[in-house]
Amino acid sequence: MTINIQYVQMPTSESLNTILERNLAKLAQKYDFLIRADVFLKLENDPSGNGKICEIELSAPGPRLFAKSMSDNFEKASAETISDLERQLKKRKEKFSKRRKKI
Repeated sequence: MTINIQYVQMPTSESLNTILERNLAKLAQKYDFLIRADVFLKLENDPSGNGKICEIELSAPGPRLFAKSMSDNFEKASAETISDLERQLKKRKEKFSKRRKKI
């Protein structure tokens, strides 16, 4: 799986890149049909302090999978986003396995 990480109007972070690549690689091992992951990290001015946004779009057979989370730090936001995507991937895998059983 190809992983593209983009930082929108903020400096890049090698440690955050490492965390994201490691967690996305775990997803790729579990779901071998994944093709590409596009990650967007954004910093927004939010008075509540939850201005760190992580958006991830996964390319796989069928419609693309997308999740977005806001938190007070990027590690939490990325963990929430990956957790949301894993739920979507489980559903997609169940649909694939049901279709294969019918054929």
